[in-house]
Amino acid sequence: MSEIDVSHNKTAAHRQETAQHKTVAEAFGAAATTYDASRRRLVPCFDDFYRTALRFVTLDLPEAPRVLDLGAGTGLFAALVAGVRPKVSLTLVDSAAPMLDAAGRALSGLGIAADLRHQDLADPLPDGQFDAVISALAIHHVDDPGKRDLYRRVRGILAPGGVFVNAEQVAGPTPRLDRMYDSLWEADARAFGSDDQEVAAARVRMAFDRPATVAAQLDWVTEAGLVDAFCAYQNLRFAVLVGWAPTTPTAPADRPRRPKEV
Repeated sequence: MSEIDVSHNKTAAHRQETAQHKTVAEAFGAAATTYDASRRRLVPCFDDFYRTALRFVTLDLPEAPRVLDLGAGTGLFAALVAGVRPKVSLTLVDSAAPMLDAAGRALSGLGIAADLRHQDLADPLPDGQFDAVISALAIHHVDDPGKRDLYRRVRGILAPGGVFVNAEQVAGPTPRLDRMYDSLWEADARAFGSDDQEVAAARVRMAFDRPATVAAQLDWVTEAGLVDAFCAYQNLRFAVLVGWAPTTPTAPADRPRRPKEV
């Protein structure tokens, strides 16, 4: 049996833990104290993934920008942005209160002030205009209609020329490739030191995943009114998607469509 055809049978402990968490917020809130410690193992391409996301967030960012982080978790991505733009005004949104508390402590420890908002991604977004809206490993918990709606709302709060950077977990373009992404992810995570317990805990959280393909999400971002949407980086299931608000208002009929991939 090839690696890509190996199925992942849930253990009894995994099933029990999954049953204990009814929502994404509960599952991630329970992991708040250990989440960062496991991040580099569970995101094997961590350095390139976040480096690329940070590069495009800060590419044309003003010296004192307003930045909104959606599904901010423990504040890792926001802290990276603040390291490059120390005068940044940060707003962090997350539905898991323990995660948001951890973000507040981490950022405060770095001397970074932030506006922390305990809310779901389906709730109204904070008022714009933001120079950048960022997200890392969060939007894939939203179903596809919710993603499309969220991208439209992101467009509504971006300042002209503002950037949207979504460092995301994506689905494979075919069922076979999606299974391959999953098998290779686990192999890589174990090679980086994840053990059975850590992988099982990750799969508990992954039970809430609703990933979409890169191609679909770029279409939805473009449909929402962002321009030049493209995939800046991809390593199997980890991808960095980028798009910009037009620098001048654009009528819906005049919005450029994303070129179809050949």
